[in-house]
This record gives sequence, C-alpha cells and structure tokens, in this order.
Amino acid sequence: MSVIPTTTGTGSPTNTGASGNSPTASNDQMIASNFTTFLQLLTTQLQNQNPLDPLDTNQFTQQLVQFAQVEQQMKSNDTLASLLSLEQSAQQTTALAYVGQTVVVDGSTTALGSNGATWSFNSPKTATATVTIKDSTGQTAYTGTFGVNSGQQNFTWDGHGTDGKTWPAGNYTMVINATDANGQPVSVSSEVQATVDSVDLTQNPPALSINGASYTMDKIKRIVRQAAAPAA
Repeated sequence: MSVIPTTTGTGSPTNTGASGNSPTASNDQMIASNFTTFLQLLTTQLQNQNPLDPLDTNQFTQQLVQFAQVEQQMKSNDTLASLLSLEQSAQQTTALAYVGQTVVVDGSTTALGSNGATWSFNSPKTATATVTIKDSTGQTAYTGTFGVNSGQQNFTWDGHGTDGKTWPAGNYTMVINATDANGQPVSVSSEVQATVDSVDLTQNPPALSINGASYTMDKIKRIVRQAAAPAA
C-alpha cells in the first residue's frame, strides 16, 4: 500500500347574476383545470342574467380580463409542461451515456480488484493520518498510520490485511482520522474512482449506480479515460 501525492392574481371570476352567489372552491379548481368549463360558465351566466338587475359593466369587463388571464395561464402551463418533458428526456439521454464510464465521485467506498483499491483524499494541511479499511460487513481489513502532505493524494491498498491476510474482491470503505502537529483534528475529504454500472431512469433525476451506491449526475466530479490496451 502507498500514499502518492498528486497535482492537481389572478382573481377568480365573480359569478354575479340572477342568484348573486360567489364561486365555490370546486368551481375554481374546475376553471383552473378546464378552459372549456370556464367559457361555459361565463356564457351561461350572461344568458341567465336578471333583466331587472343586469351584470354591472365594470364587473363584466373585469370578468373578461380574468377570462384572458386564465387562457394565458393555461397556455403557459402547457408550455412549461413541454419544456419539463424535454428536460427530463435530455437528462435520461445524458445519464445513459455514463454507463460503463469511469468516474470520480465524493465517497469512501470503492472496489478491490486485481490492481488493488485506490482512493483519493485531500488534506488541508500536513498531518498524521490513521487509515482504516473495512469490508462490506464492517470488519476491519487493514489499519495503518502515515504522514500526509497538504493537498490531494492517492492511497492504494493491495488487498493484504494488517496481518498479511489476502482479502477477497468486493467493496471496501476507507476511514481517515488525522491530526496536525499540535494534535488538533484535521478534516480529510475522500474521493473514489469507479465504473458506472447502471442507471435508474425511473428516478427524477436519474440515479447512477456506482459501487452499489446511487449518485445523481451532479455528484460526478471527473470522468477518467481508461488507457487503451496495447496492440497485440
């Protein structure tokens, strides 16, 4: 195992007519969801006015204005729904392109393979760090103490435990406890590099599966190009 430094208003229409009743909450919902219903209510109101007490001109003008506002709002809602659908489709297409890609995300769990397991971490200052690696059941596989520099560094574990035992392939979690020269705790953040195994398009936004954990696309910090295999 090694530690490697790197560089790095609208009001509802007033239903004033022969009855003089105000609209109910259910009518408001119907108007908001069905433009035709709104038009029918307005037309029926005009047809059934009391000749001895017709609708006031100002009230009628106000209703016409509100009629136009409802129409505009419904058209805006349709446009927003279309834009949302396009955005979701674009997100899904982008997420699918990540499958099979090697990416770097914030985290502490990575897979142990034939080339070992590698984490990246960033220390704000020079410190002494105790590194503990545990398997998926929480059992400690390895622990060691190292001096670390400030900045980003890599830590590679070859799969051998503290007692020399070879641990099987699987997901392992690294925990770093660091202190500075004065014995004060130092916060060390870690990253993992892994392959995107799959994407769940039923989630909004889509969720990428990396080392058995789910990440949204905004959590991806870098995409790593794998070295091409040597020609035969």
